[in-house]
Amino acid sequence: MSRGGPLGTAGTSARATLAEAAGLIFLGGPMSVNDPLPYLRLESEILTQAIGRGQPVLGICLGSQLIAQALGSRVYRNPVKEIGWFDLRLTDAGRNDRLFGAMNPTETVFHWHGETFDLPAGAVRLAHSDACANQAFRVGTKVYGLQFHLEVTPAMIADWCRQDENCGGARELDGPIDPERNRGRLAQLAERVFGNWCDLLGD
Repeated sequence: MSRGGPLGTAGTSARATLAEAAGLIFLGGPMSVNDPLPYLRLESEILTQAIGRGQPVLGICLGSQLIAQALGSRVYRNPVKEIGWFDLRLTDAGRNDRLFGAMNPTETVFHWHGETFDLPAGAVRLAHSDACANQAFRVGTKVYGLQFHLEVTPAMIADWCRQDENCGGARELDGPIDPERNRGRLAQLAERVFGNWCDLLGD
């Protein structure tokens, strides 16, 4: 986005374009949703408006925390940082959810987060892990928050481990992360889960 106004010099037309979008995806980052950053406030505003319009919304990691915060929930430090490959367990609702029909009740997926959130009012919890109670949730039929990362590739994981803003968390681990560990299954899950979300765009 260019600078100059709420959405740059073309703020009004940019907002109109967002309002016409089939759906919006909010991704992750090393910052906290509680940081006083103007672009996070802007993302929260855009997200709140999209939910109000009934647009499909998907939040991943930081994006899921932004959704939770926009819906009035507290975002705070998780008891432990969850960085690396850990088991994800679907709830009964998750096993019957249209996004996660391709997943086994337990899957090993990639995580990289130090914060978590309270489940928003009216949300349905879809997944959890040993270290984090709220790993996925749905609000209504079109808004999804995923704390974990299905979108990553081995190259992305290796790059994250090298980035200065991420290394503080990575250095706290007992050993190095293997970017290749579950790449095949993760790619399958990404294709199916994100494909299922894309099906919402036609509803």
